[in-house]
Amino acid sequence: MNCSPKAKRLTSIMENCSSVLSPLLEKYYLSPMYGLEFTIGFIGNLVVVLGYIFCLPAWKSTNVYLFNLSVSDLVFLCTLPELSYNYAHNLKKFNTALCMINRYILHVNLYSSILFMMWVSVDRFLLICHPHRQHILLTLKASLCITILNWIWVTVQISPLIVFIITDLEQNNWTVCRDFASLGNPQVILMYSIILTISGYVIPLIGLFLASQKMVSVLIKREEMCGTSFQRPVRVVRSAAIMFLVLYTPLHVMRIVRIVSRLPELNLSQCVVDYINGAYIVTRPIGFAQSAINPVFYFLMTDSFKEALQDKWRQIKRMIMKQV
Repeated sequence: MNCSPKAKRLTSIMENCSSVLSPLLEKYYLSPMYGLEFTIGFIGNLVVVLGYIFCLPAWKSTNVYLFNLSVSDLVFLCTLPELSYNYAHNLKKFNTALCMINRYILHVNLYSSILFMMWVSVDRFLLICHPHRQHILLTLKASLCITILNWIWVTVQISPLIVFIITDLEQNNWTVCRDFASLGNPQVILMYSIILTISGYVIPLIGLFLASQKMVSVLIKREEMCGTSFQRPVRVVRSAAIMFLVLYTPLHVMRIVRIVSRLPELNLSQCVVDYINGAYIVTRPIGFAQSAINPVFYFLMTDSFKEALQDKWRQIKRMIMKQV
């Protein structure tokens, strides 16, 4: 049976879709999205880091968590320009060390962010219940210990990924730096991805929601008793939990779906695999967008930090006016 030229072209496109969709998304979607996230997030996080170092006279437990979160975001955002450039020019070859460092920073930031935000919510809840900071977890020493343990825990979680990356680099002659869902043996990667999703995302998310809900319940009761409005802190706490739910869930779901699609026993067509990979690519900048959004919570979570920045800005303006 002879096919028309139009039908032949359609068949050819369907057969070669794997060589078209992913590069197009990487060049025209990933590259500008990473560039935009760097532009927006770098300025905000840099202001926060410098503000904490030079403007905040007295640190409290919440400040320790938020400072570490902002440093993590800032370091991660500094890796985006290179990724944006490589995707824009369809460069698949990476420096081996840069590949491992980039993937390590990316995933450490991904899971440290939600963990630190969970501790911020726990800290805010404990502060409401213990306004004079009698609770041991509200001390500066406790927050420093928790922070160190957080970094150790996240590094342990990400260590297997580095091993998988090194193994994959060895198999392709140390040239191609693949993303998480495209590494090595899909059965092994799938098991690791599920464990990492549960331990690094689901459990901290549940902790974040529980602390947020407890906090909201206490604030609503106090509002009913004293008539004072606590709507702003309630909205801030709820927004933080919802942000991670909305941004992280598509990434983790599609990462698992992408790995599953690579299982040989499913015998999926190359086009289906590529469409799934395309959907996974779309979710990646969405998940990483939290680094650009987090500075909003730094200003809303602690009034002392916002006031310290405002005071420093007034001092700078006075100095400029005197010189003029």
